[in-house]
Amino acid sequence: MKDHKHQHPANSIDGGLAQPEEVVIVEYNPAWPARFEEEKARILNLIGSWVERVEHIGSTSVPGLGAKPIIDIMIGIRSLADAPECIRRLETIGYEYISKHEAMLPERRYFHKVTTYNTRTHHLHMVETTTTFWTRHLLFRDYLRSHPETARDYYRLKKELAARFRQDRDAYTDAKTSFIEQVVAQARKEAL
Repeated sequence: MKDHKHQHPANSIDGGLAQPEEVVIVEYNPAWPARFEEEKARILNLIGSWVERVEHIGSTSVPGLGAKPIIDIMIGIRSLADAPECIRRLETIGYEYISKHEAMLPERRYFHKVTTYNTRTHHLHMVETTTTFWTRHLLFRDYLRSHPETARDYYRLKKELAARFRQDRDAYTDAKTSFIEQVVAQARKEAL
């Protein structure tokens, strides 16, 4: 069996995060964009002076695409040198900063927001807008938004993998990597 704990998270869009919850994919929820906008406003209210852009990423950002019901947010920060001040402020609205992921992705600061019932509601990725992380996530999202058949293929794959790897989020993430890389490569090709 492959050791997923040592996979480099740069190989996956969602960062290869080891998380204890089951992998559950739900039908698209049309409320997801509004939830993103509400959270974006909260974030900008706290750290807007350090932020260049805030983007809704991940499957919840693609209309019609089923997903884990967690809103993924990518903050484009001017400089990671400003991250400590941002971290302190984001913690005041319920974000938990997870520093251990920096060992594998030093260009990213990762947070999650968890309810009192230990359910994740948001993932937050803070990076500079000049990073590959930033570019790859936007290429993937935008390609799925403009290619509904590819988004449907991705949804089918995610449902299949969630059934197979329900208790192993790292294996689920790893199994999506090839599809994601193919989409990103095609998006780069079409962008030329």
